[in-house]
Amino acid sequence: MGKFEIKKRSNDEFQFNLKATNGQVILTSEGYSSKSGCLNGVDSVKTNAPYDSRYERKISANGKHFFNLKSTNGQVIGTSEMYENNSGRENGIESVKSNAPNASIEDQT
Repeated sequence: MGKFEIKKRSNDEFQFNLKATNGQVILTSEGYSSKSGCLNGVDSVKTNAPYDSRYERKISANGKHFFNLKSTNGQVIGTSEMYENNSGRENGIESVKSNAPNASIEDQT
């Protein structure tokens, strides 16, 4: 089972990382001004992760593949790491789909 790790950045913003069972980060949030906002982001990932239509598949300027997970209102709630190819990106999406809904939360603040 995956887990969400909540941390405080050096600029005092809160951020979560979703980690797969193997410990690899598969989704990273934006910075939140409050811990409650960050926890709402975690809840939104858990809610939206199962739906393929919520994933925006993209290619960066340097040709790397990545994805954004969006909420129902279209706001980005998490971004993946960079992948070498489409296959890696699709595996990352499947990992978020399977790990996020029942992931535990580890508060490291």
